[in-house]
Amino acid sequence: MSEIPHPAASHQLQGPKDQPEPFIWWFECDFDVQLLEVLLPCMGIFKNMIPMVKHCFKGFASSYPSSELALKPPLHPSYSATKDLSFRRSLSECSVNIHTPRQEQEVVIALGSNVGDRVHNINKSLQLMKKSGIGITRHGCLYETEPAYVTDQPLFLNSAIRATTELGPHELLKVLKQIEKDLGRTDGIRYGPRPIDLDILFYDRFKIESEDLTVPHERLWERPFVMAPLMDLLGSSIDSDTVASWHSSTKYNGGLFELWEKLGGESSIGKKGLRRVLPIGNHLWDWSKKTHVMGVLNLTPDSFSDGGKFQEVEAAVSQVKLLISEGADLIDIGAQSTRPFARRLSPNEELQRLIPVLDAIVQIPEMEGKLLSVDTFYAEVASEAVKKGVHIINDVSGGQLDPEILRVAAELGVPYVVMHMRGDPSTMQSDKNLQYEDVCKDVASELLDRIREAERSGIPLWRIIIDPGLGFSKNSAQNLEILMGISSIRSQLGRNSFAASHAPIMLGPSRKRFLGEICGRSDPIERDPATIAAVTAGILGGANIIRVHNAKHNLDAAKVCDALLKQKEMGH
Repeated sequence: MSEIPHPAASHQLQGPKDQPEPFIWWFECDFDVQLLEVLLPCMGIFKNMIPMVKHCFKGFASSYPSSELALKPPLHPSYSATKDLSFRRSLSECSVNIHTPRQEQEVVIALGSNVGDRVHNINKSLQLMKKSGIGITRHGCLYETEPAYVTDQPLFLNSAIRATTELGPHELLKVLKQIEKDLGRTDGIRYGPRPIDLDILFYDRFKIESEDLTVPHERLWERPFVMAPLMDLLGSSIDSDTVASWHSSTKYNGGLFELWEKLGGESSIGKKGLRRVLPIGNHLWDWSKKTHVMGVLNLTPDSFSDGGKFQEVEAAVSQVKLLISEGADLIDIGAQSTRPFARRLSPNEELQRLIPVLDAIVQIPEMEGKLLSVDTFYAEVASEAVKKGVHIINDVSGGQLDPEILRVAAELGVPYVVMHMRGDPSTMQSDKNLQYEDVCKDVASELLDRIREAERSGIPLWRIIIDPGLGFSKNSAQNLEILMGISSIRSQLGRNSFAASHAPIMLGPSRKRFLGEICGRSDPIERDPATIAAVTAGILGGANIIRVHNAKHNLDAAKVCDALLKQKEMGH
C-alpha cells in the first residue's frame, strides 16, 4: 500500500502567523469573599493578575514554556480566560454562583476495552456518550493492541473520538466515569483488565491540573496504542487553532506529527502488537494482509454484464458456489440495476427479488467463513438483508439517494461501503456531473463529505469502506485517472482525516464500458482480460478489495500483486 506523505518533511508545523500562548487556563476553585470582591471588577484585566491568582488558587495550571514551541497558535477571538471561570462561594445559609453562558468545547476522548465483548463495549460507550451531551464528530480507526504495563491480560481494542460538548472538564470526567461503571468497570489493578476505559486526552485549548484530572493526558506521549487513533483524528493540514494548540502541547517542533514518528509512526502498524481492524460479524478483519476478492451476483434482468442470468434461485445459488470455488472472499448481491439510465425499483420490488435468493444462499455450507454484502441504496432493503444474514451494506450513493440508510447502518452496526457518485443512475453521466477540476482531488473531497455525514449519523469511521466509483459519474479518461490515482486519493483524504486515508478501498472496474472502449470489446464478458489489467493497477496503487464477476482469474492477479508488494516491502 502506498504511504501517505508526511505533512511536513521538516516537522515544522504550518499555522497562523500570530503567536500568543497555546493554552488557556481552566479554573474551578473556591474563593473567599474578599478575593471574589476584588476579582469581579477586574475581569477584563485578568491576565495582569496571574501572580496573585496563582497564589490564591488550589492546583493552578501553568502554560507550556514558550521556548519549546515552534508554533504558538492564537487564541480564538471569542475566547478569553474570564469566559470560562466559575466562581463559587459557600456561606452558612446561602451561596453565590457566577456563571457565564456555556460554550461548546472540542475534546478528544480515548477508548479501550479488553474484557467481554470488546466491540460491543466500545459501541455502547459511544451511544451513552451521545446521550450524555457529547456530540461525536470524528472517529479514529480501531486497533487491536497488546496490553501495556500489566502484560498478562487479554488484547485490547483501542480507538479515539473527537467531539464537542458544553460539559465542563470535571463534569465530562464524571460522565465518562459513570459510563465506565454502567458498562461493568470496577476498581481493580491499575492498567489491568477492564470492559471499558475512557480517558480525556484534550479538552479544547485548556491545560488542566487538579487532583482528579490532568489534561493533556499525562501518559499520552508514551503510548502508541493511544497515539495511533489520536493521529487518525487529525490531518496533514492543521484545520483550527484548537488543533494547533494540541500540536504545540508537545516538546517537539513538529508537534504530534514528530512525536508519532518517534514512537514508530505508520511503519509500526501491523507490528509490535498494533494492527488496524474492522469488525465484521463475529471476527476482526485485518484487510492489510492480502487483497480480498468480492464476487458479483446480479439478480436483475437488465444489468449491463449478466442481466437475467441469475434471477432464479437455483441459478443464483449455483453462481455463488462457483464464485466461492474460484476463491471469492465476499459475495455482493444486488437486486437493483445501477447501470446508466436504469429504471429505479421501489424498495418492495427490490426485496421481492432479493429475499428468496438470500434465504437460499445463507443456507449453503459453502458460505461458511465467507462474507455477504448487499448492493442497495435503500434503508429498508439494507435492514431486511442484514436481518437475513448479510454482513456489509454496499451503497452506491453514499447515503444520498436514501439518507435514512445512514441511520439504519449505524443502528445495525455493520460495515458500510461509501461509494462516490454524483446524481443518480439516470443523471450520473450528464455533462454537469462529469465536470472535475482534478478528478482524484474532487472525488476525495466529495467522499470525505459523505464520510463526515456517515460519522455524524453514528457510523464510526472504523466501519467504513471507501469506493471511488469507477464508471459512476466518470468518463473513460477519468476512470483511468482514478485507477492510477488511488495513492493520490488517499493523500488528499489524509489532508483532513488520516483515518479516512487508512480506510479500506474497494475498486469495481469489472467488465465496465470504459474497458470495452479501450479494447474494442462490445461484449462485457470479453472484457475479463482488461479487468485483470485494471485490478492489477488498482491493487498496486493501494486498493484492498476488488469487486469482480470472474473471481478465478482476478484472484490470480491479486495474488501476484500481493507478492510484488510484499517483495517491495521486504526490500525496504
